[in-house]
Amino acid sequence: MSTPVYLTAAFYKFVDLPDFADRRAPLQALCEQHSVKGLILLACEGINSTIAGQAEGVHAVLAYLRSDPLLADLQHKESWSERAPFYRMKVRLKKEIVTLGVPGISPIHRAGIYVKPADWNALIADPEVVVVDTRNDYEVEIGTFSYAVNPNIRSFSELPRWVEDAERLGKAVGKKPKVAMFCTGGIRCEKSTALMKSLGYDEVYHLEGGILKYLETVPPEHSLWEGECFVFDERVSVGHALVPGAHALCRACRQPLPEGATESPLYEAGVSCPRCHAHTSKTQKNSGRERQRQWELAKSRAQTHIGAKLP
Repeated sequence: MSTPVYLTAAFYKFVDLPDFADRRAPLQALCEQHSVKGLILLACEGINSTIAGQAEGVHAVLAYLRSDPLLADLQHKESWSERAPFYRMKVRLKKEIVTLGVPGISPIHRAGIYVKPADWNALIADPEVVVVDTRNDYEVEIGTFSYAVNPNIRSFSELPRWVEDAERLGKAVGKKPKVAMFCTGGIRCEKSTALMKSLGYDEVYHLEGGILKYLETVPPEHSLWEGECFVFDERVSVGHALVPGAHALCRACRQPLPEGATESPLYEAGVSCPRCHAHTSKTQKNSGRERQRQWELAKSRAQTHIGAKLP
């Protein structure tokens, strides 16, 4: 087995950044200087990112960010891989670093109570606690926690409507229930607990560091996690100790392939899968075929085809 050489660092922080637009160019230049690839989102409410590269380069970017007093306590999670998780570096300006779509909701001013991974099992096993998976339906499909409620949402911005209608979140014995929320790295559940607090839920908790920190620190024999965790890079999914999982990605919809997908007549490598076949046009499918052709040509020449992002 070859030695992993690519370090991936995932991080976010909710913090007031009124000058976020001015930070874009120097941050892009720094990452390019150190051959770091990935995505950094900047907004007035903070920063959200996953980057990868040689360890020295990634640490140089993290050091640069922490040299700013506003980001001095920035926390990050690390994992290693044998292949480059990203092929480009993009620094983007956004309205929100994670899109909820509800004005005035900010964890900077109000959010739930952090729960350490070591204490998470006891919390979610409490029958008085409603455990909510705040991730998209295709993420929940390949893995989630025991006791968790699946909102069956297609995007995070659908969560507020689900909260309004969810029977499990209705008043019980004259008061709203305790709620525990979780997500991949912590950012979505942090913002969703801010939403819950704004709606009058007094006892709201979220998993500190998200599923990834739980899988990194909680031994499998003590774990209440079932399945694998989807990640938004070339690893596709990870398990305990953040070991890359067995799932593959549909290159058209960027979602994990459902079980048995490659045997379906609706599956075409780089073009469609049973999940997305009906939702893409003929033009999109033809574009996918050309992208796949270019990737296969590059592979035969032992080159990297950047545009395709294929294995």
